Amino acid sequence: MKKSIVLMLLSGLLAACSSNQHATHETSSRNGKASVETLMNAINSRDAAAAEAILHPDYEQHNPFIADKAEGLLNLFPVIEAQNIQVSTVLLLEDGEYTVALNQWHNAEAFGHGCNEMVAFDFFSVNTDGRLAGHWDAMQCESEPNASGRRLTDGITAITDLDQTEANKSKLKQAFDIFINGTLEEAGAALQTYFHPDYKQHNPDAADGIEGFFAAQMSGKVKPRWVFEKQHIVVGEGNYVLSIAEGQHLGVHSIFYDLVRFENGKIAEHWDVIQAIPTEGLANDNTMFGF
Repeated sequence: MKKSIVLMLLSGLLAACSSNQHATHETSSRNGKASVETLMNAINSRDAAAAEAILHPDYEQHNPFIADKAEGLLNLFPVIEAQNIQVSTVLLLEDGEYTVALNQWHNAEAFGHGCNEMVAFDFFSVNTDGRLAGHWDAMQCESEPNASGRRLTDGITAITDLDQTEANKSKLKQAFDIFINGTLEEAGAALQTYFHPDYKQHNPDAADGIEGFFAAQMSGKVKPRWVFEKQHIVVGEGNYVLSIAEGQHLGVHSIFYDLVRFENGKIAEHWDVIQAIPTEGLANDNTMFGF
């Protein structure tokens, strides 16, 4: 009996060590990218059965206008079909239990934002069995090219530098900590430290580079244009890192999804989606955060 107990304890210890030393194996077993692709394909093919199979029944919905649980999303399939809503995925990132898609949504008037073409970050938690367990997002209307000729979703390149994932995530966390808690002078210095001077900018209101950012930040009816108040989560894969934060956009309480691409240790490109956080007409009480 004692030998059996010792073997059981040893087996558990080895399993724990294996989990800690090979965290990427968990990501692989989840196969979050494949699960998200399955859901996107189900939406495009109007295959509610395929969507139901990939969703956990207690799927936690954080889009404020969609009801909770798998049923909340499945009930939208008649609308998706009637409105001919389609989705195109530009980028997929996977980091542990989370997978994020940068998506273009077409024929999206039913989403209630007043436009046909929308851009969204769709952020999912994925169970170890591959089923989608939760969804968060932010959406905004597709816009005309910015002053540097860039749009919200163009310019995406291959995921590289997988060995730099944690280092790049740490840099973005450090930058946001300064943006949130530092002085204006410290924030300006952080831009110089973490960003290439002429980084490529996809925000529709700003031009390329640090100078383009400052010009946009101090323009408009409310100055500064963007104010970060709290960073909720940072995920990444190689040279791409995503921050989700809340703050003020032109004086309105908003959620910020900021995607950056690192090159030679600094941020070389930036995409974002900003959405005002609604307080009325909510279909669930999960909030747009709670990761």
